[in-house]
Amino acid sequence: MGLALLIVYLKTKFLRTNDERYNRSAKFWARIFGINFAVGVVTGIPMEFQFGTNWAEFSKSAGGVIGQTLAMEGVFSFFLESSFLGLFLFGEKKLGRTGHWWAAFLVWLGSWLSGYLIVATDAWMQRPTGYALGPHGEIQLSSFWQLLVNSWSVWQYAHTMLGAVQTGCFVMAAIGAFYLLTNRHDDYGRIFVKAGVLVGLIAALLQLFPTGDMQGKLISQHQPVTLAAMEGLFHTEAGAPLAILGQPDVQKRKLDNPLQFPKMLSFLTYRQWSANIRGLDAFPEEDWPDMIPLLYYSYHVMVGLGTIFIAVMVLSALLLWRGKLYSFRPMLWLLMLCVPLPYIANTAGWMSAELGRQPWLIYGLMRTAHGVSPRVAAGNAWFTLIGFMGLYMVLGILWLFLIYREIELGPDPDKESSRREDAVAIAAD
Repeated sequence: MGLALLIVYLKTKFLRTNDERYNRSAKFWARIFGINFAVGVVTGIPMEFQFGTNWAEFSKSAGGVIGQTLAMEGVFSFFLESSFLGLFLFGEKKLGRTGHWWAAFLVWLGSWLSGYLIVATDAWMQRPTGYALGPHGEIQLSSFWQLLVNSWSVWQYAHTMLGAVQTGCFVMAAIGAFYLLTNRHDDYGRIFVKAGVLVGLIAALLQLFPTGDMQGKLISQHQPVTLAAMEGLFHTEAGAPLAILGQPDVQKRKLDNPLQFPKMLSFLTYRQWSANIRGLDAFPEEDWPDMIPLLYYSYHVMVGLGTIFIAVMVLSALLLWRGKLYSFRPMLWLLMLCVPLPYIANTAGWMSAELGRQPWLIYGLMRTAHGVSPRVAAGNAWFTLIGFMGLYMVLGILWLFLIYREIELGPDPDKESSRREDAVAIAAD
């Protein structure tokens, strides 16, 4: 989804400058987008089937609500994205310059609309709104707009999409750095690095504020026990500290080896240094998240990596402004080696969101233990999980091979092939 925005950026630059390099760059990244899209379809569709196979009670109770957004995602956004992706990849000559730009724009619109509808489904599970309970306890939709425009979904969506944009920016900057370090496709390497750094800097700053800040405030208002677990705060405090490092010991109800900023958590949450923050001791243990240490570490990995992203992008932008980034090899190496970190940060962020909601499947309405399929044994779930893991490993290897092949060919394979032939001829002479 982050690449979709960057492809629109490259196509816009092509229309404004008439520089064919931007058009070739957009088509190069569209091929990589297409590979990711194909793998995403194969991995995403089975997840929706799991609502019926593994979570039958949840689907039976809440299907009338979540079915709205999931159906819209499949019928509207998925087909919009896939149709215009095909037109973008294969219809440039028929569409013309302006039509090709619109194809890129609609691919971006479809992918981001798809993201919103999926996030809105999850946000309703985090903070259910617009529902009513039926005579037999089923959850019925009472307000479509409260489901679709939930304050939680708005900020969670913005936070999620900025994470996607940062991932796309780091990948684009990394491949650009790779080309510059290996003296291949230098012109395109500069385009990729510049686009990745400039857009990535904006996304990294917005990820911290306001989206990250507002997401934290929503958690403090609607899931205060989650906030306490994420921060390793076992005891209620006025002027609560912000934990930077430490190891939560649930049995002893304390944070071992803490490195903390005094009163900072109270200030960040309520903008008051002495504000009272409820710890885990203020809530019944049966309402505590199931895996507090994993939640704590996931959250801190996400925040720590987000801070690193800001530092890397600010430093890269300064070097770019001074005209030194393209030749400063240590920074290019750093950009290239940072590629896996946004994937880790996004995964840690989703783990924080889903682990933090536990033990609730729908917060305050249905516990996770009550939403599973009663006739599906644990052995069956393990069997299918291992099977999918094996299948996805094979797909992952194929994905790496295809991405590697595209990077090797580059945005201008004809020019690269000619350069290699010239190098071979010179070596022969």
